[in-house]
Amino acid sequence: MDVQVPNLLDDALGGGGRVVLIEDCVETSGAFVLHHFLKRSLSPNSSDAVIFLSFSQPFSHYDRILRKMGCNLVVRRDNKRLLFFDLLMLNSLGREEEKTSEDLLLSLYEKVHKAVEICSSPARNITIIIDDVSLLEVAVNCLSNMVLDFLHYCYSLTAEFGCSLITLNHEDIYSSLDKSSLILQMEYHADVVIKAEPLSTGLATDVHGQLTVIDKGLGGGVCNSGKICNFQFRIKDNQIEYFYPGSRT
Repeated sequence: MDVQVPNLLDDALGGGGRVVLIEDCVETSGAFVLHHFLKRSLSPNSSDAVIFLSFSQPFSHYDRILRKMGCNLVVRRDNKRLLFFDLLMLNSLGREEEKTSEDLLLSLYEKVHKAVEICSSPARNITIIIDDVSLLEVAVNCLSNMVLDFLHYCYSLTAEFGCSLITLNHEDIYSSLDKSSLILQMEYHADVVIKAEPLSTGLATDVHGQLTVIDKGLGGGVCNSGKICNFQFRIKDNQIEYFYPGSRT
């Protein structure tokens, strides 16, 4: 039996001002959740805007995927609803210009803040998406404290402008010590945590993984405030199928 998980994911953002953390692992990528939020925020039925910080892939990668989902990112970018920051070479740029990691992050935050100010209007929700935090950390020479400072500045925008903030990070690449200083801080500040994980029972023919949605109940919405929802999923070429655990083999 299929379930309407997309509606639950949409509720995670609500009317704005929420922080959503997507966590995945080597075995199970959570990128499809990020793509869902990107399409949702750029719906033709709204005037909402997205500020996308990409440390992971070039613009062409997201455009190719979203086109399969019925969303043309080139048009959204040309209409100023999508502001895309290609940050794949952030670390190299710093070396060439003799900038410190702190300088790079401060400059990046100033650009994000300016973009939010430009896009801000009473009738428009703004979503900031970071893909992904682990590569941001690499770009600043694995200085977790600086990454946390940058994220704290981004968190402040959710209160100042009512933005939503969506981040993707890989939970399984950190040691226990590192996790306490970065992942746990991110989980603490998130209103909703979405985990993409492999099946606990191992591989299955028609099931690619399980999705856990944890709503802390701070803003209402996802699956009865304060509750945890578990679903399984199958990734197809241009869509994701969701269903209850045990309903597929």
